[in-house]
Amino acid sequence: MIPQIRKILYATDLSKNSAYAFLYAVDMAQRHDAKIVIIHAIEPLPSIVRFYGSLEEETRYYEHEKTVDTDLIKKRIQDFCQKVDKQIRACVELVSSILVRVGHPMEEILNASEEEGCDVIILGSHGKGFLKQTFLGSVSRSVLDRTRKPVFIVPLPSETLSIDWFGI
Repeated sequence: MIPQIRKILYATDLSKNSAYAFLYAVDMAQRHDAKIVIIHAIEPLPSIVRFYGSLEEETRYYEHEKTVDTDLIKKRIQDFCQKVDKQIRACVELVSSILVRVGHPMEEILNASEEEGCDVIILGSHGKGFLKQTFLGSVSRSVLDRTRKPVFIVPLPSETLSIDWFGI
């Protein structure tokens, strides 16, 4: 028997493709009477930067900027969801929480899916091509390889998108 879908983890990098994937998350949530947990991961500073920026003043500045960025990202996600809500009713009600974390995206997605008790993970794929994916890696591929949960990877459609995080 297929387990029920009650909670969906939707991972976003705030790209146009992830905005498109959000429509899939909303549709799935509506069909299964589920809630959506949105996560965005901010890449941590590289070790060398943290080493040279270990002075007290720079550390305080980084922490302040991280808080400001986190608040800005949460607001952008909330605004986007409200715009989607104008087109697709009940979107805002479907979102149970918005998480913004500092860490490697793949690890943060996997941790959040466990901590939040999510049944499914939905994320967009950039379709960067073989060379870029080989050298840069792919968050969607890494999540797919490391989780035991169903993962829905939404590729960019071939037609031009009229949806993004800054204007729907």
